[in-house]
Amino acid sequence: MAILLVEDDLEICAMLKAYLETENFEVVAAHDGREACKKFEERSWELVLLDLMIPVIGGMDVLQVIRKKSVVPVIIISAKDTEADKTLGLGLGADDYITKPFSVTEVLARIKANIRRATQYGMPAEKDEVLQAGEIVMDLSDYTVTKAGEKIDLTAKEFEILKLLMKNPKKVYTKEQIYSLVWNDAYFGDENAVNVHISRLRNKLEDDTRNPKYVVTVWGIGYKLGGMG
Repeated sequence: MAILLVEDDLEICAMLKAYLETENFEVVAAHDGREACKKFEERSWELVLLDLMIPVIGGMDVLQVIRKKSVVPVIIISAKDTEADKTLGLGLGADDYITKPFSVTEVLARIKANIRRATQYGMPAEKDEVLQAGEIVMDLSDYTVTKAGEKIDLTAKEFEILKLLMKNPKKVYTKEQIYSLVWNDAYFGDENAVNVHISRLRNKLEDDTRNPKYVVTVWGIGYKLGGMG
């Protein structure tokens, strides 16, 4: 499995590359944003590890370039640890956000979880199944989502959140439940990841994000599916 590692700190880069290669990943390093964009274009990747504070072209700009062309999992690794930075990174399409300093075992666990989720997202379902809510149609046989016949490009986590809601249209899910079920990880009270992915999902699905029809907030509890009528 090929990982593009974008990191300008040569020591951190070498450490991560050596560790991940012992776990049987193929790791290709880029040390600035221009090199990262070039290498991203050259082949397909299972995942991108992206530092934000890189020279020439910044990490946020690299992320936007990637998201214009691909839904490959992107994990940000950064010393920027404010909620504003995390929200911006996730809002631009990152799947996960790890702050420095970090443990390599944590990075490995996040990589495996994101690749597993993306792999499931890209595989055919065991049986054909079509879910519908209003104009939204989700086809689990080929993992596509359309609205009024127009295809909507979702990342793996956006797809899994929507699938969770559409498979259980009467159930209200807390943020903790969504995180645990979609991220396959323990919930530590960080609502930011769920909030931002819900916001991104609404931006793609809703006609009016201020009055969402499909991903509905149940105040004080969490989220449920709307648009069934």
